[in-house]
Amino acid sequence: MAKTLPELRVLIDAVDLELLTLLNRRAALAHEVGEIKRVEGSPVFRPEREAQVIQTLQQGNAGPLKDSSVALIWREIMSACRALEAPQRVAYLGPSGTFSEDAALRFFGSSIQHVPCDNFDEVFHAATSGAAEFGVVPVENSTEGVVTRSLDLLLQSPLHIVGEISLLVRHNLLRTTPELPGIEVVLAHPQALAQCQQWLNTHLPHAERRAVSSNAEGARLAAGNPAWAAIASERAGSSFGLHVAAHAIQDDAYNRTRFVVVSLPSTMPAPEATGKDCVSLVVSVPNRPGAVHDMLVPLKQHGVSMSRFESRPARSGQWEYYFYIDLQGHPSQPHVAAALKDLQGLCAFYKVLGTYPLAD
Repeated sequence: MAKTLPELRVLIDAVDLELLTLLNRRAALAHEVGEIKRVEGSPVFRPEREAQVIQTLQQGNAGPLKDSSVALIWREIMSACRALEAPQRVAYLGPSGTFSEDAALRFFGSSIQHVPCDNFDEVFHAATSGAAEFGVVPVENSTEGVVTRSLDLLLQSPLHIVGEISLLVRHNLLRTTPELPGIEVVLAHPQALAQCQQWLNTHLPHAERRAVSSNAEGARLAAGNPAWAAIASERAGSSFGLHVAAHAIQDDAYNRTRFVVVSLPSTMPAPEATGKDCVSLVVSVPNRPGAVHDMLVPLKQHGVSMSRFESRPARSGQWEYYFYIDLQGHPSQPHVAAALKDLQGLCAFYKVLGTYPLAD
């Protein structure tokens, strides 16, 4: 016989109390782990350990919860447990409502101390100076390619990459009223303007496109002028009391942005191997025929796959370039270690930007 709605609610309430008891038991165990780590001087946050926990749970998941939901739920649980020891201070491009903030929350969970910054340079400075333990910056978009300023800062900075996360980015047109007519200016980060240019050409061809430091900053400015609109997330619209005049205006329906998490090596050492890892490098080679080809030979010889290869001018005035490379694997694996050693021997400049678990 089917249960009635009141009966189901009673059962759910009982399960919720059981869950709360178990969560508090888990938090107490996590606190004990934190005490051991404090004595040892080891970091509270270990992304590879949390990735392994989530992977194990997903492998044992019999439904009906989706694996993606399991990951989100347990990331929040682990974030709340970490916060019992010390909430992580995380810097990102602000103000509140940016996709960078969303990336930070999805990676660390919501139990963090927010350190919003005006630009990418400030994010790196905050994580370098100790104002934040971690920074989160975009490095690549599926529509517009690499975020050049982030790559330049990774080259110059003592920070290394300890994690990554990829977000499906949906841009919305926000303003003080829900209608399109009367928009004179559209404000957004330059990357967002570029990702929506076809829609803007079709629907707002005469509106001025004005670049600002972040999409959320554009939303803040649009809240003060009814003739202005911003391209930003719905969360940014809620933060500044704006209506959605048009949903999902990005030109690519599957528009994604890849973010990396950076920290000082003294704050967090390179994560240990998880079986699904990435090594990011920046290198340069002597300016001679065949040098780039020779650089790739060790990867083939040792069976290491390359998932990204980007070039950036070295700004030396000599038409020289830095090459940003992502390799699949971990330096603790013998074939990866051998490939890296041989590659380093061919390079005029060689820097490991980070070793970290791949995003789900």
